[in-house]
Amino acid sequence: QLRLVEAGGGVVEPGGSLTLSCAASGPHLNYILVIGWHRRAPGKEREEVSYIILGNNKTYYHESVTGRFTISRDIASNTVYLRMDNLKPQDTAVYSCAAALGLTRIGTKTIYEYEYWGQGSQVTVSS
Repeated sequence: QLRLVEAGGGVVEPGGSLTLSCAASGPHLNYILVIGWHRRAPGKEREEVSYIILGNNKTYYHESVTGRFTISRDIASNTVYLRMDNLKPQDTAVYSCAAALGLTRIGTKTIYEYEYWGQGSQVTVSS
């Protein structure tokens, strides 16, 4: 079992910054492969924004956020952060962190199986 608790959402003007945090707890902490951040904007499908592989700290970013968002982790507190800079109105969405304990490989592609989800944090970018 895992519990993910998010914090840090809010309202910011275009060009501003926000940092989201995702604190993990529970007996299955050591089984987490990946912590990822996802977002769902109104009327759109959920998309994977970024993730970090806990075993080697490798990271992934969706092309729409590359260069603006930074994912990081603090091992001591079991917390993953998403620093979001130069925010744009199109970044407005509910952001959720999720933990994957398994994966599926299809050809050369790795798909992480997110099982546990945070409560979601609203991020609104508006002037």
